[in-house]
Amino acid sequence: MKPLCRKRLLRSCCLFVISLSACLPLQAQTPAKSYQLDDCHFHLTNYIQKGIDVHDLLDLMGDRVGRVALFGIPLQQQWSYRNDGDRAPEYYLASDSPLYYYSFTDAYIAMQYRSLSKDEQARFDPMITGFNPADMYAADHIRRVLQTFPGVFTGIGEFTIHKEFVSAKIPGEVASLQDRALDQILDAAAEIGLVVLIHNDMDTPFPKAGSAPAYLEQMKELVRRHPKTTIIWAHTGMGRIVRPVTGHAAIIEAMLKDPAFDRLYFDISWNEVAKYFVASPESTRIAANLIEGHPDRFLFGTDEVAPPNQKQYLRTYDQYAPMWTLLSADARGKVLKRNYERLFDEARVRVRAWEQAHSK
Repeated sequence: MKPLCRKRLLRSCCLFVISLSACLPLQAQTPAKSYQLDDCHFHLTNYIQKGIDVHDLLDLMGDRVGRVALFGIPLQQQWSYRNDGDRAPEYYLASDSPLYYYSFTDAYIAMQYRSLSKDEQARFDPMITGFNPADMYAADHIRRVLQTFPGVFTGIGEFTIHKEFVSAKIPGEVASLQDRALDQILDAAAEIGLVVLIHNDMDTPFPKAGSAPAYLEQMKELVRRHPKTTIIWAHTGMGRIVRPVTGHAAIIEAMLKDPAFDRLYFDISWNEVAKYFVASPESTRIAANLIEGHPDRFLFGTDEVAPPNQKQYLRTYDQYAPMWTLLSADARGKVLKRNYERLFDEARVRVRAWEQAHSK
C-alpha cells in the first residue's frame, strides 16, 4: 500500500473512532488519585444562601476527600423586620419568620460547578434541590434545570418532607409522603437516572411513649411505590431532636432484607446522628453489626454546611472513629467510597444520556 493511502486510511479510522465515541453514553470520571473517603451529603450554602466558594471547598477536601455530592439548601430563611428588627437570622431556629423555597440555588450551584476545570469537576456530583415537593410542577422544574445546565447535575436532594421544626415554617401546603407531587418527582428520577437524597424524619420530635414511629410506614410505602428509583434516606431517619426509635437498627435491617427495598440506601451523615451511633460501646457495636451485615447499602456523608476549615469539615468522619475500627476493611471501604462511586457513576452515565436524548 502506498504511504499516502496508508495515511488516508489511518485518518479515516481515527475519524470513525472519534465519531463513534461521540455517540456513546458519557462515561463517569473518577479521580485517579486514591482518596480516603467520598462525601454523599454536603451543603455549599446555608439557610440564608451564604457559604463558601467551591474552590475553597476543594482546599478543604485536599488529599483526603475524593468526591462530593454538592448542593445548597432549598429553603431561604425570611428576614422579617417586624419580627427580628436589625437582628438578621442566619438559621431557621433563630427566627419565628417563615422559610420559603429558593429555586435560584440550582443555578448558583451549576455556575459554581462550571467555574471549575474539567479535572476539578470530576470530583463533584451537583444535586438539584430548588423545588417544592408539594408542587405538581416540581418534576418539570427538575427536567428544566437539566436542560438548562446539561452536563452538570447527577441527582436531586437533599430535600425534605417531614423535618423537625422546618416543615411547620413553610407557608402553604405541607409536604407529604403521600402526595402525588412527590410520586411524580420520584417517577422522573427513575426515568432520568437521578440519585434521590431525601430527608424524612422517621418520627416526631416528642413522640408519645410506646407509639409507633409516625412516618415509618408512609416512608416504606413510598419506597415500595418506586422500586426503580435509587433513594438514599438521609441520617437513617433521625434528626437533631428526633432520636433513634425503639429497635431502630432492627427496623432498618428488616427493610434491607426485603426485596421491595432493593434500591433503598441509607446515609449516616451529620454529627447529630453520629453521636447516637457512638454513644456507648453497645450502640457502636449495634451500628457496626448492621453495616457489616449490609455493607453495600450505607454511605458516609458529612452534612456540613459551608465549614470554615478541614477539621470542621471532617468532624463527623472523626466522630465515627470507634465504629470504623469495628468494621472490616471491605465494609469500611464500601461505606466510605465504593458505594458512592457505584451509585453516582451509574447516575452520571444515565443522566447524561437522558440529556442528550432531550436536548433542545
